[in-house]
Amino acid sequence: MKKSGKWIRKTVALALTTGLMAGLLSGCGGNSGGSSASGGAAEDKVTITNVSYDPTRELYAEYNELFKKHYKEETGRDIEVVQSHGGSGSQARSVIEGNDADVVTLALAHDITSIEQAGLIQSGWLQEFEGNSSPYTSTIVFLVRSGNEKGIKDWDDLTKDGVGVITPDPKSSGGACWNFLAAWYYAKEKYAGDENQMKDFVAKIYNNVLVMDSGARGATTTFVENGQGDVLVAWENEALLTLEQYPGEYELVTPSVSILAEPSVAIVDENADKNGTQEVSKEYLEYLYTDEAQRVIGKNYYRPSNQTILQEFKDTFDLSVKLCSIDDFGGWDKAYEDFFADNAIFDEIYARD
Repeated sequence: MKKSGKWIRKTVALALTTGLMAGLLSGCGGNSGGSSASGGAAEDKVTITNVSYDPTRELYAEYNELFKKHYKEETGRDIEVVQSHGGSGSQARSVIEGNDADVVTLALAHDITSIEQAGLIQSGWLQEFEGNSSPYTSTIVFLVRSGNEKGIKDWDDLTKDGVGVITPDPKSSGGACWNFLAAWYYAKEKYAGDENQMKDFVAKIYNNVLVMDSGARGATTTFVENGQGDVLVAWENEALLTLEQYPGEYELVTPSVSILAEPSVAIVDENADKNGTQEVSKEYLEYLYTDEAQRVIGKNYYRPSNQTILQEFKDTFDLSVKLCSIDDFGGWDKAYEDFFADNAIFDEIYARD
């Protein structure tokens, strides 16, 4: 693909390496997860691997401790949860290629569907847990530097000359796919469905992209730590975490239209059956829906799927923003085919000079 010199597509190999290392680790310890506790002390400890996407590091660091306590109280057994993080698409590919995940907690359903199509997850996984197997949701916002020098308020402002945009790569990042679809839906409303104008509009945004990292956390690092760009198109949870970690240095801007992002979870049945961890893997994902876990989710800036608990965080989240959903694009299978498959709309826009 051709692009001007100002466009840098940065691949972060560390994310893949982390995923592969987690696969090796879980491969060494996977058989300790059998549901039977009879036998020696080695069988008293269960090990499972959770392959997740970039921005969930803090969430699962806290949730895993909560679940360990719960599991110990319920079973008398210790559990170790091995974590792996990276761009959601890259993480899905790592599982397909051998990363021994017992569960996946990825940024979008399509990434889990790709693992299903590889024969590792049973069909019907989307209905296995509540809310389309999405124990939490998020949305897409803008993060700008304090003072908002470029006056960024909505998607239109990202098309202006001289505005440097940071967003990750939809080919490897689930968050980047949500970013693209939110921008596309805004353009659809703006231009009453005129696809040529919609493509031109979104192309202007991507012509302003300075760096396209492989994952959402890498994009945050590029914007926050490396000081590049004027605006980061980000997961809401990433933006809120940045505000907490860098008080007074950044501002969150909620666009007039965004998207209901539904990160999905699933048991990797082939691995869990082999490792003897099917039962504990199911409990690990089901426990995300408990009130205690839902409050941990909200504390880590994800929107709890429990609507009553979500209201406890009404001062944290803008619950009035207009949100489209993946259903407006015909579901993830159609959306991926239309926008992110080879030679689809994103590639068409990306290839423009």
